[in-house]
Amino acid sequence: MSSVSIEAGTGVAAAAAAPDDISRRLEDLPASAYLWRLVILLSLGGCFEIYDLFLTGYIAPGFARGGLLTTTTQAFFGFSGVGAFVAATFSGLFAGTFFLGFLADRYGRRAIFTFALLGYSAASVVMALQTTSEGLLLWRFIAGIGLGVEIITIDAYITELVPSWLRGRAFAINQAVMFTAVPVVAFLSWWLVPLSPHGLDGWRWVVLIGAAASMVIWVLRLYVPESPLWLARHGRTEEALKIMARMEAAAGITPAKAASKIAPVNVATQVGFAELFRPPYLSLVALFMVFNFCQAFGFYGFANWVPTLLIEKGITVTKSLQYSFIVAFAYPIAPLLASSFADRFERKWIICGACTAIIVFGLAFAQLAEPALLILAGVMLTAANTTMSYAYHAYQSEVFPTAIRARAAGLVYSMSRISATFSGFIVAYMLRVAGVNGVFGLITAAMALVIIVIAAFGPNVRGKPLDT
Repeated sequence: MSSVSIEAGTGVAAAAAAPDDISRRLEDLPASAYLWRLVILLSLGGCFEIYDLFLTGYIAPGFARGGLLTTTTQAFFGFSGVGAFVAATFSGLFAGTFFLGFLADRYGRRAIFTFALLGYSAASVVMALQTTSEGLLLWRFIAGIGLGVEIITIDAYITELVPSWLRGRAFAINQAVMFTAVPVVAFLSWWLVPLSPHGLDGWRWVVLIGAAASMVIWVLRLYVPESPLWLARHGRTEEALKIMARMEAAAGITPAKAASKIAPVNVATQVGFAELFRPPYLSLVALFMVFNFCQAFGFYGFANWVPTLLIEKGITVTKSLQYSFIVAFAYPIAPLLASSFADRFERKWIICGACTAIIVFGLAFAQLAEPALLILAGVMLTAANTTMSYAYHAYQSEVFPTAIRARAAGLVYSMSRISATFSGFIVAYMLRVAGVNGVFGLITAAMALVIIVIAAFGPNVRGKPLDT
C-alpha cells in the first residue's frame, strides 16, 4: 500500500474517531469558570425566550381591559378569549419544535440559537401593534414558531458543552438565570398593564420592552462557540478540536494530558427521523411524548393563568398582578436552590418528587383565601414547577444521541405544545364550569399520570456520558 493510501486511511480513521474523542474529553472537563460562563451566556439568551413565553399570563388582564379578548368564552373553542391567545402561543411552539427542531441538528446550535431568537422578537413587535383579535392571534402564532426552535436549541447546546456529572447543576443554573425574566415581566405587567402610557395600552409596552432588550443577543453570540460535539459529528474536526482545546486550556488541562487519554472509538451511525419510531428509540420517544403531554397541564395550567385564577378568587386586577409579581420571584430562586441536589439523585426521581409537590400545593392554592397563605402556596407551587422543568429539560436531551438530539427533543417536546394549546381552552372551560377547584383537579390528574409513567419506565441517566 502506498504512503498516500496509508495517510488517507489514517485521516478517515481520525475523522471517525473525533466525535468519540470529543465526547470523552468533554466528560473529563472540570467545572471551570469558562464552562460556567458559556452556560450563563446561553441562559441570558434564553431570558428573552422566557420573558416572551411568560408574558402570556401576566398581560392577559390587559386584553380584557382593552376589549381585545375576554377571560372566558361560552363556546369551548372560543377565539375571542384569553384561551385562544394561549392556544396561539403553543400552536406556534408546536410548529417550531415538531417541524423545525431539525434545524439545529443540520445548521448548528449557534446559528439557530441566534436567528430563532431574533425571528420571534420581530414577530412580537408586530404583535404588539395589532388592533384586532385576529391579528393578535396570528402574530402570536408566528412568534411562537421562533420560540419553539429556540428552546430546543438551548437544551441541546448546554447538553453538549457540559460533562454528565455536572449536567443537572448546569440545567438548574440555566433555568435560574432564564427565569429571572419572570419577576421582570411580572413587575412590568403589574406596573404597566393597568395604565396606558402615551396612549398605548400597557400590555403593548410589556411586549415591546422585551423585544427591544433581545437585541443583546448579537453581543452574546460573539462569546459562545459552536458545540464541538456537533462540529465533530458533521466532519468539521479541525474546528471542533480547536474549540475543545480552548475549553481544556481554560480548565487547566494541557494538550499532552488530553491526548494521553485517547480511548477506543465507537463510530456513530447516522440516524434518520424515521428511526425515532423504531427500536431502540421508540420506547424513549413514546415515554417522553406521554410525559410532555401531561406535564404541560401542571406547568402552564398555573403559570399562564396566575393573575386570572386570583381574579376568579375575588381579588382585584391590581392586587392579582401584585400577588403574581411576588410569586414570580420563586422562578429564579427555586432552581438555584435545586442546583445543590441536581446531580445527587436520578433525574426521574427529582421529576416525580416535584410532581407530587405540584399536586399538594396546587390543591392548597385552590382552597386558601387568606393573602399570605395564598401567596405562600403559589410560591411553593411555582418552586415545584421550576424544579420539574430544569430536570426534564436535561433529561429529554441527554437520552438521545448527538446526531438527532435537537430533532428528537423537539419531537417529544412538541407534545407539551399540543397539550398546552388545548389546555388554554380546557382551563378556560374548567374555570367557567367548575371554578378554581376544577382547574386544580385537572392539574392533579395530569401530574399523577406523569409520576406513574416516569417512575415505571424512566431510564437512569446520572453520570452517563453522551452517546453511550
